Amino acid sequence: MSEELRENASVEPQALRATTNLIAHARTELGRVISGQTHAVEEVLIAVLCQGHALLEGVPGIAKTLMVKTLGRLLGLGFQRVQATPDLMPADILGTSILRPGTDTFTFHAGPVFTDLLLVDEINRMPPRTQAALLECMEERQVTSDGTRRPLPTWFTVFATQNPVDFEGTYPLPEAQLDRFLMKIRVSYPTEAEELQILERHHAGRGAGLLEDVAILAIPEGMLEAARAEVRAIRIEPELYNYILSLTRRTREWPTLLLGASPRAALSLMRVAQASAAFDGRDYLVPDDVKRAIPPVLRHRVMLKPEAELEGFDADRVLADVIAAVPVPRQ
Repeated sequence: MSEELRENASVEPQALRATTNLIAHARTELGRVISGQTHAVEEVLIAVLCQGHALLEGVPGIAKTLMVKTLGRLLGLGFQRVQATPDLMPADILGTSILRPGTDTFTFHAGPVFTDLLLVDEINRMPPRTQAALLECMEERQVTSDGTRRPLPTWFTVFATQNPVDFEGTYPLPEAQLDRFLMKIRVSYPTEAEELQILERHHAGRGAGLLEDVAILAIPEGMLEAARAEVRAIRIEPELYNYILSLTRRTREWPTLLLGASPRAALSLMRVAQASAAFDGRDYLVPDDVKRAIPPVLRHRVMLKPEAELEGFDADRVLADVIAAVPVPRQ
């Protein structure tokens, strides 16, 4: 990397004030409701800061829905939840035009997609036609209905959950839709100490639920917008552009992969790496930021060859091999 970057490595950045305050506030307030899940909570917050969508994968009952609802309260954003079922139609989430009584005119009735944070629970239970209806929303942040384009809110973000063990009655997500998710976040079981804290908190509550028992203090107005601008402004040296490209392009020729990362994946990797640097309090990128971002950004975008799966490989293991094979830029 450049000499200037090395000289500034020990300087306290002043360009991340809003981001630093937001992260500290989020850790405090979310910790009052969510026990553990520190890594998953940070990645959910990164998705919002990067203005990208996230796929949360984990077994039922580990606070995936609660995590997103609490984040909405913290950020002062609107929240809607859609429970995916095999009979869910596109109009159920996008909205539909309704004939006004006593007139010959139609009025558009907005669906739950017109919100800031949209939680699609068990998205793989949604039929392909309805899954396809989300593609325009996720990529262009708009809904086209009756030939009219209707913009979605500025902070529109999709958080979709998926159960990794229940495949009966599900529809696998197409690659085109998976590629539109900025990250795939794996939510694991809490530790024994964290699970004990969950029991104690629920026993001490009033029974309405932790989110209702705890008054979440929302961030000041304008802080989220300022933090997002700071993350986008994090400096990237030319060597790291080449490093990001080398990693994504190597996946396209890796022997155990049938499908490698797309150009959109390289853009997502850069954005998430910038947010990772901000979480470390730096206003510049280093190779470790890129390495940290690779599993959540690429694990759902690469496809293993059948023989590799039979040999026990998974996406994270292959990506670790790719990271080890690509030379790190000299610092």
